[in-house]
Amino acid sequence: MGRTVPPRGSVPDGYKHCQGCGEVKPRSAWHRGKASRCKACRAVDDPRHHLGRQYGLTEAERDAMVASQYRLCAICLTAPPAHVDHCHKTGRVRGVLCFNCNSAIGKLRDDPGAARRAAAYLEGNLWKPTLVAPGVYQLPS
Repeated sequence: MGRTVPPRGSVPDGYKHCQGCGEVKPRSAWHRGKASRCKACRAVDDPRHHLGRQYGLTEAERDAMVASQYRLCAICLTAPPAHVDHCHKTGRVRGVLCFNCNSAIGKLRDDPGAARRAAAYLEGNLWKPTLVAPGVYQLPS
């Protein structure tokens, strides 16, 4: 048994036939490129395959990481973890974070120094001058 393909000319311009669900859908329902399945069909399988392709993890391994974090984001400890965090240089998986914490680390470009400066800033320590002598102030380096 082969796949079902509609007769030539039966798919209107601007539309495409999905080999997953068999429906004819507008091009906006597809990812760019030569995909054979629409976004909706790909989304059904994608979570399982994405973990393996992107991080080399199974769902069970990811779930074990989440359980070891007490089902909380490893950074904020308040939100449920939903996003696998990894080092962009080595590809090593670090943990599972909530969307906001994962996004924040990405915006800090995975730079521990920037994260430390951000923490110091939030604690009110960054750029506070220290009085060294009367009228002489020293800024933190």
